[in-house]
Amino acid sequence: MTYQVVVRGKMNAIDLNALSPLEISVLHIEQDATLILVHTDQSGLIGFLRHLHSRGITLIAVKKYPDSQRE
Repeated sequence: MTYQVVVRGKMNAIDLNALSPLEISVLHIEQDATLILVHTDQSGLIGFLRHLHSRGITLIAVKKYPDSQRE
C-alpha cells in the first residue's frame, strides 16, 4: 500500500530515510507542511507514525494514496 502523510513544517527526505527501513518519498515541501508518500503495510505505517511522534513531528493528515498500484 501507499499512504500519503502530511506533517507540519519542512522535512528532508534524506533525514526521513536515514532512520527508516521504509521507502519514503517527499512529494511537496511548503513553508508550513510537507507531503510524504510511504510505501508499506498497515503495521509499517503505524511504526512510521510512532517514529514521527517520537521526533516531535506534528501529524496533519494520513490517507491511502489514490494511485496506489502496490496492492
